[in-house]
Amino acid sequence: MSAHRRRIEPVQIGLLGLLALFALPFVLHSVDLAGRGMAGMLDEPSHLFPPAGGAASAAIALHMVTGAAITVLAPLQLVGPVRRRWPALHRWSGRVLAVAAGAAALAGLFYIAARGTVGGPMMDAAFATYGALMLLAAVQTARHARARRFDLHRDWALRLFVLAIGSWIYRVHYGLWYMATGGIASNEQFTGLFDRVQLWAFFLPYLVLVEFYLRARRRREDVAAGGGAVTRPS
Repeated sequence: MSAHRRRIEPVQIGLLGLLALFALPFVLHSVDLAGRGMAGMLDEPSHLFPPAGGAASAAIALHMVTGAAITVLAPLQLVGPVRRRWPALHRWSGRVLAVAAGAAALAGLFYIAARGTVGGPMMDAAFATYGALMLLAAVQTARHARARRFDLHRDWALRLFVLAIGSWIYRVHYGLWYMATGGIASNEQFTGLFDRVQLWAFFLPYLVLVEFYLRARRRREDVAAGGGAVTRPS
């Protein structure tokens, strides 16, 4: 291991640990809400779990539970010592992550098609795009790992990480906005300006940052290898 990696790895582990800790209330709330919703034990009516909700309510419950699981599993996959010391744990937790992410995406897409979101067509479009990207990232991460294309696997795993914690980021954005402004440009129908921006801001900007990071890393790798161009399959 390089001296640079030895210096930054404890920081990375600490940040990922803090992320998992901060996300824990969201994870527990998601699982609890899914359970109470399916059991008909909610304190007030919900668009997610109306009476006789049928398959759509089951789909959103599955989406919540698997979404909670990937929020916990995704940071674990980025911990370097785990990958090196316990590769079997990394592989199996990665498989669970990919399956859970695919299930969360498909369940969410089914729910949108069956019932629609509370925010209407604009929210439907944004959340469906998010779900489709999640499904793509899960498939690509697993596919490249199985083919032992580890550079591409690593790239797609980073994209999947950003998408896996997206639901938590969405809520963090709202929490910070309401703390700072009291909820200006936001309402219960999710039709305010902030609500409309949020439909895309919880995942697209972070994916763009990941792409900038990946391009910069590839340039560094090319320079280290002698400056030769590297062509990668998609």
